Amino acid sequence: MLGATLGVLLLLLAISVPVAAALGVLGLVLSNFFSFMPLHLALGDTAWQTSVEYILIAIPLFVLLGEILLRSGIAAGVYAAIAEWVSWLPGGLMHANIGTCTMFAATSGSSVATAATIGTVAIPEIEKRRYDEALFLGTIAAGGTLGILVPPSINIIIYGILTDTSVPQLYLAGFIPGFLLAALFSLTVILFCLFDPKKGGIKVQTSWQRRIATLPNLLPPFGIFLIVVGSIYAGIATPTEAASLGVVAALILAAARGRLSLAMLKLALEGTMRTTAMIMLIILAAGFLNFVLAGIGLTTQLADFLKGLGLGPLGMMMAVIVFYMILGCFMETLSMMITTTPLIAPIVFHLGYDPVWYGILMTVLMEMALITPPVGVNLYVVHGLRGRGSMNEVIRGATPFVLAMGGLIVLLMIFPDIALWLPAQFK
Repeated sequence: MLGATLGVLLLLLAISVPVAAALGVLGLVLSNFFSFMPLHLALGDTAWQTSVEYILIAIPLFVLLGEILLRSGIAAGVYAAIAEWVSWLPGGLMHANIGTCTMFAATSGSSVATAATIGTVAIPEIEKRRYDEALFLGTIAAGGTLGILVPPSINIIIYGILTDTSVPQLYLAGFIPGFLLAALFSLTVILFCLFDPKKGGIKVQTSWQRRIATLPNLLPPFGIFLIVVGSIYAGIATPTEAASLGVVAALILAAARGRLSLAMLKLALEGTMRTTAMIMLIILAAGFLNFVLAGIGLTTQLADFLKGLGLGPLGMMMAVIVFYMILGCFMETLSMMITTTPLIAPIVFHLGYDPVWYGILMTVLMEMALITPPVGVNLYVVHGLRGRGSMNEVIRGATPFVLAMGGLIVLLMIFPDIALWLPAQFK
């Protein structure tokens, strides 16, 4: 039954059925063919129970925050400022791609929004400064994945809901791995450009006067980050309330820049509604599917199968990592997280692994799925922004950064305190 379930799901996705519809159809099929009772009658109740979580309100708010920052031109100013400070490194503006993605991730919470925003600003520089196109595009696709690891993160909120894990603790756990991964990305660029300097393009000429002059451009995202994350750890606001404070701050910044208008708000709200509708449909459909999977006993079968492998905690964790690396090639990250977490997480916790640590490890695996073909969403986003050439170039450019993510996974396995040290300081 387990193989048939996965096969049907992959088939539906392969024929381009939308993710939410694929999950819902699979739930109905399993209910009709493998259940002795009409589980589909509980669809309304499961949808209601899934959607009434208070913390889910943070999702549209964080999406709106990212949309306002994009539409107000703040991201372009941040990119220009970071370019002045890091362009002396081998690889030049590729480090600005990574650095701006890191800073934007600390206010957006969405990998797709991060990649789309920075890509729009950065891609025109490829021909202008003669960068290696594949590697340059890879830095945008990979840097964009930081949106779901560096707090605040929509995926981390959903993981916290699914596993009843503290979202503030998860946010704290994401800081060091997030910035460490950004450093590994930059190190990857440096190594490539030292081996072949031509990949680094024409060096950006700057001065200390120009660098200092751009510092005010870094204040808006830093201020929003302090408002959103600082209010959570100061005990002033919950994650949901902090997201609303971030939206208010972004609106004030947009007004101060003279970019706040009804037209801009309309575009931001439309983008927010589209993204939120997609996310919520996936959550509702996955909630129903998880209910059906539990009802027909498939969750028990999966647990028995994994236990029957006879692996110890380390072997089991390696099996889980390989499982997600393979599944990530075929499933969108949010649906993969929502569908599999209720099945896999209890087994992992039973083996003695910390829920907060596992949440960060799983998020890194989700990041890897964002840039692994054939369903790596960020690959399509970056390729779409470029509007020409072959998709293979984007895939080739992102591949070294998949290896960098693998390096972070190894470090997390060997040194769990990379994720757990900071949360331990605030308990």
